[in-house]
Parts: sequence; C-alpha cells; structure tokens
Amino acid sequence: MFLRDEEIDGICEGLATNSHAAKCKRLASLGLVVNRKPNGRPLVVRSHAEAVLSGRAALGSVPAAQDQLCTATGDRAAVVALFGRKTA
Repeated sequence: MFLRDEEIDGICEGLATNSHAAKCKRLASLGLVVNRKPNGRPLVVRSHAEAVLSGRAALGSVPAAQDQLCTATGDRAAVVALFGRKTA
C-alpha cells in the first residue's frame, strides 16, 4: 500500500543530508505526492510512486503523451517515429 522506509531510503540515496525533510523534498521533486508519518518520515502511496516513476502518470494516454514529449524534448519527429503516428 505504501513504500517501505527502505525503498524510500533507496530512492533518496546520495543526499548530502539524511533528514526526513530532505527526503520529502527529493521525492516531491520527482513528482511524487509526499505525506508525512507522525515521526516525520515521508509517506508515499506505492501505486502512485509506480505510476509516476515509470512515466505512466505523466504521460497519460498515447496521443497526449506524444504532445507532452514533443514539448519536453523539442524533437517532434523523433516522438512521432517512436509512437508511429502519422503527421498531417
């Protein structure tokens, strides 16, 4: 249901400081919705983390994904070739 503390620590590995606030900030920078446990540790819903970290949540449907990727990368031809959609 939620990411385990060890999984969160793995995602946040390499932070200069190992504080709960720094972990929350890192997770939020990845696009995750982060809540806090009563002890201050980050709390992230597993299904949300899997969707965001795999790119499914950001991309949504395939046509919308193409438009998003085109804007993000600036290389529309490569994205169209990747998804195989013909251009008008």
